[in-house]
Amino acid sequence: MSGTEEMSKALKASTPGFCDMPSTIVRASIVQASTVYNDTPKTIEKAGEFIAQAASDGAQLVVFPEAYIGGYPRGYRFGIGVGVHNEAGRDCFRRYHASAIVVPGPEVDKLAEMARKNKVYLMMGAMEKDGYTLYCTALFFSSEGRFLGKHRKVMPTSLERCIWGYGDGSTIPVYDTPLGKLGAAICWENRMPLLRTSLYGKGIELYCAPTADGSTEWQSSMMHIALEGGCFVMSACQFCKRKDFPEHADYLFTDWYDDQHQEAIVSQGGSVIISPLGKILAGPNFESEGLVTADLDLGDIARAKLYFDVVGHYSRPDIFNLRVNENQNKPVTFVSKSVKAADDSEPQDN
Repeated sequence: MSGTEEMSKALKASTPGFCDMPSTIVRASIVQASTVYNDTPKTIEKAGEFIAQAASDGAQLVVFPEAYIGGYPRGYRFGIGVGVHNEAGRDCFRRYHASAIVVPGPEVDKLAEMARKNKVYLMMGAMEKDGYTLYCTALFFSSEGRFLGKHRKVMPTSLERCIWGYGDGSTIPVYDTPLGKLGAAICWENRMPLLRTSLYGKGIELYCAPTADGSTEWQSSMMHIALEGGCFVMSACQFCKRKDFPEHADYLFTDWYDDQHQEAIVSQGGSVIISPLGKILAGPNFESEGLVTADLDLGDIARAKLYFDVVGHYSRPDIFNLRVNENQNKPVTFVSKSVKAADDSEPQDN
């Protein structure tokens, strides 16, 4: 008998009227798979197959990696160097932009229908285009097929800043769903303590962490967030081989093996699900594409927060306080006012 079971038994014996309240169980699946690069329709078709597979296994929540639709541009250089511009890089960006999607738009409608058909809540990583600026975005859908909204990555990392725009505070949502409070932070946003705190402040329980970081060090970050936030963490990363990427002389890959060939692993995955008590429930998978699935006992959230509630009884708002600007920041604002001239509004005496 485990320590938790012994404690529960002792409480039942010693506490008058103690009842064994059942916990809610949610089955979550991470899809660890590669984008079909330069082919968004096939990428969405592939996503649909994985969603159906997860749903057939009882999944209620399905989580995809960062930039699954449109693709994470690992190794792409876009011809960029300080003071350097070239036509090949521009044309590479043209193709990458063409693979991104408009939100909302027809691809979003297809994803919503997949969620409805399979009766799952869905978090999809996508490259969003707003005009000619790209955003790394997490899209959220209900099991009724409703597009709930999005989170735009607020801080691209390294060279990502040359090709992606910056999200603002207007898209840092946490959705109150029948499964639990659902939200996301993308890749190294998860290293930003204040962003994490804003999600904790909104009561996040199902913390999605779509990423392109397949390192073993990343696992430590995910464990820390689960313990710090008292939430379930679902980190989804693509598993890609060199052959999954288009041929291009300018690509620079960090292979996980010394041999340079088409089967060389370019992104090793590492998708993982961790409980608020710091237990690894499923994964990490560093071997292949596939599903990473676990049953989440939502009662673990209360169990974890007995001792540590980062924005509750373990906070000191009299000393430390976070202010979050949720206003949408637009570069251009048009203010229109209908004004009638005096000689148009009233007849004039001659």
